[in-house]
Amino acid sequence: MTSYVIDPPATVSAPVDGETARFPVRRILCVGRNYAAHRREMGGDDRDPPFFFAKPADALVEPGRDVAYPQRTANFHHEIELVVALGGGGADLPVETALDLVFGYAVGVDLTRRDLQAASRDKGQPWDSAKGFDQSAPMSAIRRWSGAPPQGRIALSVNGETRQDATVADMIWNVAEIISEASKLWRLAPGDLIFTGTPEGVGPLVRGDKVEGEVEGVGTLAFGIV
Repeated sequence: MTSYVIDPPATVSAPVDGETARFPVRRILCVGRNYAAHRREMGGDDRDPPFFFAKPADALVEPGRDVAYPQRTANFHHEIELVVALGGGGADLPVETALDLVFGYAVGVDLTRRDLQAASRDKGQPWDSAKGFDQSAPMSAIRRWSGAPPQGRIALSVNGETRQDATVADMIWNVAEIISEASKLWRLAPGDLIFTGTPEGVGPLVRGDKVEGEVEGVGTLAFGIV
């Protein structure tokens, strides 16, 4: 039996819709600017290959839990996303077989310290502090899935006011393409989560806000900012 000089961290996991067994989370990969209107909103208008950034697994926030307004920001943004949960892995995967890795889907929100992101971008520095902070990845329970990925409505409201409203079919790079491209950069493995990008309408959150998100056919997510 292996011994450690300090207690090892607990395994991060997410609930699976309708099941008692949980999904162990290995890491969180995220795709940037994967909806055309959001890409224009953020200052671009092309179809470059998808680019990725990461969040630590323990950035995940359980369904039903509120999110603390983070430190060192005055411009804290929501980004609703379809999340892919992988049940298989591999490297250099062709698009044609990429969906074989999918265990299920969830609703996620990529929370962003936008002011820190802008400062990092202007200096050519990495986005870790803007994207990978504590409690930056609220997510619903994962819904097991087989067949074609979700294509329906993806939406987010704050205090009952709709902020983001689009369809998953509007993604520039679809789920199979995202998985295939990610597998060329990393050896994917069971337990990986991929946040697939957000549509237009991202905006600020303040303490006291109530956030509700939905991906049609996948589920809903609700949390407060405290």
